[in-house]
Amino acid sequence: MEATLRFELRLDTVNKKGEHPLILIIRIAGQRKKISTGITLFPELWEADSQQILNLTNKAKNQLVKKYGENLPSKSQLIQVQDQVSALVSEVRSTEARFIFERIPYSADMISENIKELKNQATKKEDPSNIVYDFIDQYIKEHEHVREKGSLTVYKSLKKHLTNYQNHTRSKVRFDNIDYNFLQSFQNFLIGWEEVNEKTKRVSTLNNTTISKQLRTLKTFLSYAKKKGIKVNPGHKDFSIKEYQMEVIALTQGELDLILGLDLNSNKRLDQIRDVFCFSCVTGFRYSDLEQLHRDHIKKDEIRLTVKKTKKPLIVPLNKFSKTILGKYEELATPLPMISNQKFNKYVKELCKLAGINEPIEIIRYKGATKTTHHYRKHEIISAHTGRKTFATLSLEKGIPAETVMKITGHSHYKSFQRYIKITEERKRNEMQRAWGAPV
Repeated sequence: MEATLRFELRLDTVNKKGEHPLILIIRIAGQRKKISTGITLFPELWEADSQQILNLTNKAKNQLVKKYGENLPSKSQLIQVQDQVSALVSEVRSTEARFIFERIPYSADMISENIKELKNQATKKEDPSNIVYDFIDQYIKEHEHVREKGSLTVYKSLKKHLTNYQNHTRSKVRFDNIDYNFLQSFQNFLIGWEEVNEKTKRVSTLNNTTISKQLRTLKTFLSYAKKKGIKVNPGHKDFSIKEYQMEVIALTQGELDLILGLDLNSNKRLDQIRDVFCFSCVTGFRYSDLEQLHRDHIKKDEIRLTVKKTKKPLIVPLNKFSKTILGKYEELATPLPMISNQKFNKYVKELCKLAGINEPIEIIRYKGATKTTHHYRKHEIISAHTGRKTFATLSLEKGIPAETVMKITGHSHYKSFQRYIKITEERKRNEMQRAWGAPV
């Protein structure tokens, strides 16, 4: 007889946050056994009838935020909990299948003991609570189905650098020793880090911008580990990370007009590249979202889709430019003539060179205290992402409020959007001085 499984919240037990333990009840032939899942939930998040985490409406979520504040789990955390619930059910069913295959009469107690044994074996095998990079593997595994693949690359890089640091210092990287001194030492190690490619013999190093990102990722990861019950050294909070702003490479209105005015009747390839690039310039879409765009996303005079990177819904109104471009490809199966990102980045440089976008650009990077300067023509560093940056900067210059532009681009944090405002202030200053003369 197959076991009957049911998850229930223990409403008679509550922790300091207001969460209740979720237990699994196994019933076989009148026998009943309770198993601890290790999961705690707010009662509003569990649907007993469907045996699932509730899919909250925005209104319900806002009410819970008011009630529980920062203790309310994020959407990705709730997805992880649901995965844990599903995994436990799978373990029970696998245990039953093994007993049946081996013709072993079994009870609820036997299933419970087997599940406990599996948990103990996993804990001994992985032991992720002390070795940081082992825990990173666990983090990546838990998030690979709910995060964009590229967004997890930074965690893989962090693991590589921590492993190299451990080999260099010959001391294990542990949660309990990551304090101010550790981060200072790790930062110095990254500044001096070099890697030689065996095939090309090229030497790779890290600039301060990349190092800063690695350190921020580590501190973010420590906060995640603490939420998962790992004992983390509080000394890491005393280490401050210097911010390095990347240059915003965007087209001016004049440069965009040059591209729009090109006669490309005899060059279908670049004509299509122009249309896709300009569509991004006038809508703010990332290339990854243009790749997933299909006709069902177009609703009258707006586009509705779920952003590939953030997994959040986004509504972008169409304008006369974007509507005209879409109308040009009505006969295609897809709304736009998309190609691979790699080929697009190559061809868009060719397009911008043809349009005469040759403004000298200086790119400055630091490695420790050493300054490195590189000089380019603007068309050489334009890529697919330039379209999104162009939309943000030109929209601000046209007088659209920052809050509205952020709604269209899907920026959720004002801090990451501020650099667009800074560059438009710089442009306003340059235009003023060009027209009226620089102050003496």
